[in-house]
Amino acid sequence: MQQAQEKDFTKRLDAGLWRRLIRYMKPYHKYLFAIMATMAFSALCDTIFPLLTREAIDRFISGGAPGSQVGFALRYIGVVVAQSACIFTFCKLCGRAECGINRHIRRLTFKRLEELSFSFYDQMPVGFIISRMTSDTARLGETVAWGIVDLFWSGCYIIITAVAMFALDWRMALLVLSVMPIIAVAAVWFQKRILAGYRIVRKTNSQITGAFNEGIMGAKTSKTLVREEANCREFSVLTGTMRSASIRAAVLSALFLPIVTSLGAIATALVLYRGGSEVFSARGLVTVGTLAAFVQYSTGIFEPISSIARIFAELQASQAAAERVVSMLETEPEIFDTPEVVEQYGDSFNPKRENWPDIRGDIEFDHVSFHYSTGEEVLEDFSLKVKAGQTVALVGETGSGKSTIVNLVCRFYEPTKGVIRIDGVDYKNRSILWLQDHLGYVLQQPHLFSGTIRENIRFGRLDATDAEIEEAARMVDAEGFILKLEKGYDTEVGEGGNRLSTGQKQLISFARALISNPAIFVLDEATSSVDTQTEQKLQSAIATALAGRTSFIIAHRLSTIRSADMILVIKDGRILERGTHSQLLKQRGYYYRLYANQFREEGEKRSFEEASAM
Repeated sequence: MQQAQEKDFTKRLDAGLWRRLIRYMKPYHKYLFAIMATMAFSALCDTIFPLLTREAIDRFISGGAPGSQVGFALRYIGVVVAQSACIFTFCKLCGRAECGINRHIRRLTFKRLEELSFSFYDQMPVGFIISRMTSDTARLGETVAWGIVDLFWSGCYIIITAVAMFALDWRMALLVLSVMPIIAVAAVWFQKRILAGYRIVRKTNSQITGAFNEGIMGAKTSKTLVREEANCREFSVLTGTMRSASIRAAVLSALFLPIVTSLGAIATALVLYRGGSEVFSARGLVTVGTLAAFVQYSTGIFEPISSIARIFAELQASQAAAERVVSMLETEPEIFDTPEVVEQYGDSFNPKRENWPDIRGDIEFDHVSFHYSTGEEVLEDFSLKVKAGQTVALVGETGSGKSTIVNLVCRFYEPTKGVIRIDGVDYKNRSILWLQDHLGYVLQQPHLFSGTIRENIRFGRLDATDAEIEEAARMVDAEGFILKLEKGYDTEVGEGGNRLSTGQKQLISFARALISNPAIFVLDEATSSVDTQTEQKLQSAIATALAGRTSFIIAHRLSTIRSADMILVIKDGRILERGTHSQLLKQRGYYYRLYANQFREEGEKRSFEEASAM
């Protein structure tokens, strides 16, 4: 389970990052503002209670100025009711905000995943993406809905309490606040180490999710290679790394909170010493009620400070998740339409189909070069003209550039040099969706979505009728096996189509591509997973389907491309030979030798089968 590496994050707690994240939560800003207003009022209520205690002691216990006990009781009850209403409203709003933010962030990240180019998926493992979409977004929803508003309440309470203390006695207020600089220094020291630990935790969590994905998808391979014990050892290393980093971060968090609490106890002791001296001094500048209020304030103010310390530690952990989610949200696709093209033709989510020009299918590579992000040159000064309706076959060794050529045609990638024109126009001046809406693509390893066979074929054109779906299946000779299934077209294919054979999946994907009536057709080893008998049945269907369409066929079985209008032998990103099947055989070059070898192998296979049947 070799784990891919993802981007490392090294910044300290970044307020700018959280501001950017909050902007993504714009639909829930009203909830957050309502929660903050509720918490500010709740903090005000909390600071009133010590003042009421002071009034009760000085008036009703110490024999100070007389007052109405009924009025005092009503005021006290009123504050309690207001505080209770704040707590109820706060919990209700925070619950809604947490669920809503989780849903909204996941919708945004899923949309971004739909927009990103193929190159992103080439570099980012599935497990890392799943981790960001699930555990990271859940952590952010919880932090924003509960942590940040708690932070707001704590800040409001500290400010209001400080004002109240200075109004009562500025000297004792300074004593309480004297420990603040020490807490600030401790916070800076701890936050760096806590954040580093939680970054390791979140990154390792992605690797663990990726290991789960690989373990499930590669279960059959692991068993055939007897890899169970080795996989478990490697998985234990990952979980051990996460465990160690989690313990380190938890220990630091656990140390931080007692330090804040201890400093609060010291401040309370100073207040008792100073205030007690004043109460019993001859001057009597401080009343018993005022001292009691200060004790409540000095103990109470360190509860929100402890809360800030706790939230601060949680933000360290959540920032690691925020960095990863925001980095995904802010990842720009490498292949995109210019603003001018979007203005005229729309984008993937808001297409302006009424402005789309018709497509004939003339394709031209004009001195095209291409290399992947690794820097490896795949195509160099490649030129090719394909007329509308022509069938072009690509043959060559693995890694010669065949798939790159068709991926450039489909605009999954774009040339690093040169121009690709469709119908005489640089295809960058047209919408990506316009081109890909006219594509039919059948992969060597087809992917089916969870659902029925009928639904999978309909993915090619969502408004297709049942009759059109069945006609597409008949064209590729898929109806024979479909009708033998228990539920026919309504048979569930399973996750990724795992209830069907590879050949059956390929036939379904072929029907799915045909039903959209594409102008440009791409077959990437499309018959490699079907048996010889099925392949022969497909040949006439392929010929019918490709008639009038520009098509590219990547083929290993050369028998499937003999009728192609043009066969290109590709080697190291260049055209080594070009011509029809008969022309290339006459040249007696690379294609001739390749075809002769395959013909001999297939002849030997047929002879063996005939001998076995006797």
